[in-house]
Amino acid sequence: MAIVKLTLGAARSLEELPNVIHRRVMAVIAQLERWPEVSGAKPLQGKLAGHYRKRTGDYRVQFRMEGQTVLIERIGHRDGFYED
Repeated sequence: MAIVKLTLGAARSLEELPNVIHRRVMAVIAQLERWPEVSGAKPLQGKLAGHYRKRTGDYRVQFRMEGQTVLIERIGHRDGFYED
């Protein structure tokens, strides 16, 4: 079992989501509590190496591991999600 924490930016993004998407993202967060037995989590490459993403429809949840803690850094729509 892992502890799931959200950064301030991720928490703000979560609260701004439409209710239907909010519920789906909360289901992803519940799945991440079972890390590393999470299916569908994809390791990212390039400048985001060491980070993972889990998708739900057109939305993405970006996270990284810090010991036994899953730190969710970003939540958003796939359009422009990896830009910055």
